[in-house]
Amino acid sequence: MPIRHAVVAGAGIGGLTAALALHRRGWRVTVCERAPELPATGAGIGLAPNALRALDAIGVAAARAAGSAVPATMGLRRSGGQWLTRAATADMAARYGMPPIAVPRPAFTAALAAALPPDALRYGTEVTGVDDAAGRPTVRTAAGPDLPADLVVAADGIHSPLRRAHFPGHPGLHYIGETAWRTVVDAPDLRIPAMSETWGRGERFGVTPLSDGRLYLYATGVVPAGTRAADPRAELRRRFGSWHDPIPALLDRVDRLDPADLLCNDLYDLAAPLPRLHHGRIAWLGDAAHAMAPNLGQGGCQAIEDAVVLAHLLPAGDAGDAEDAGDGAGSVPAALAAYTAARLGRTDAVRVRARRMGRLGALRNPLAAAARDLAVRATPTRLSLRGMDDLFNGFRLPG
Repeated sequence: MPIRHAVVAGAGIGGLTAALALHRRGWRVTVCERAPELPATGAGIGLAPNALRALDAIGVAAARAAGSAVPATMGLRRSGGQWLTRAATADMAARYGMPPIAVPRPAFTAALAAALPPDALRYGTEVTGVDDAAGRPTVRTAAGPDLPADLVVAADGIHSPLRRAHFPGHPGLHYIGETAWRTVVDAPDLRIPAMSETWGRGERFGVTPLSDGRLYLYATGVVPAGTRAADPRAELRRRFGSWHDPIPALLDRVDRLDPADLLCNDLYDLAAPLPRLHHGRIAWLGDAAHAMAPNLGQGGCQAIEDAVVLAHLLPAGDAGDAEDAGDGAGSVPAALAAYTAARLGRTDAVRVRARRMGRLGALRNPLAAAARDLAVRATPTRLSLRGMDDLFNGFRLPG
């Protein structure tokens, strides 16, 4: 009996999770990644309870695979150091059944890749297009040869060429008005127990302890798209050097970095939702499907949810061809229609919410920023946590 074959375009977190979920459903998978190898450097990623539940559903224990760091508290601060809101991680664990964790992104992707068959990953292989005119897609790659497939998973990132090719009328990306700097530093002597984000006026600075003992740092500033300082380390010092402790000490660590280890990216989200998350036998997920601002820490989490739901809805890889004779129940096309129905509404709601949260964090007017801070500070912690219920408790496997 033939085994169904899925080709995944992109070896990011969403693509690797989809490949692993499909592999465990009995599919033969090929992951095409244009980069020459798995990245060894990069920033961190937070895995919220919804993403951890999704990973559990496919037998991936993220904390065991890539380690975990559970800070004592999480919260928002003002640039002078005052806490606007703060929650004990133990309270979050009690409410959601588990705490969020933070892991180095390279370690997490390496763990996902290691769980796949060795021949599943093809680095240095860029997908250049998908021909699906005949009903069964054929994947074209720059490296060749063509790859016939029963399913194509478009996990090719925020600038997704496959999205542009198959949704040519979509408006594409929207610049949200901010640039982000991200890096990882060693600072064990600072003994930072809290995950925090500090809001100024048009600027933010975040600190997240990682599972390997290092700290993931990120910062944002409201600047025109394409703006780049000659020395990004000096730019961070200029913007944040007078903020509360331990930010100046962390910037000392940043000053010691190779400039190449400080990532700088303009922030974009999708200007509007896609009309659907599939076309024929192609399914989009993650940033390719619903690129969102990083303000809720849900970009990677929603990609993981996408991947797990997609694999759950598809027929088993060794189920044969009978179900694929048409578009009826049990077929791949029917499963992809169900995937769109299950995921489009949730992911777009998160995208819109992340954009709105970013607008709050990016306020520059002193009176507006002061009113924002007062409102956050006046909100009881229990209500702040309740406001996250739809995110952290929102993952469901359809049917």
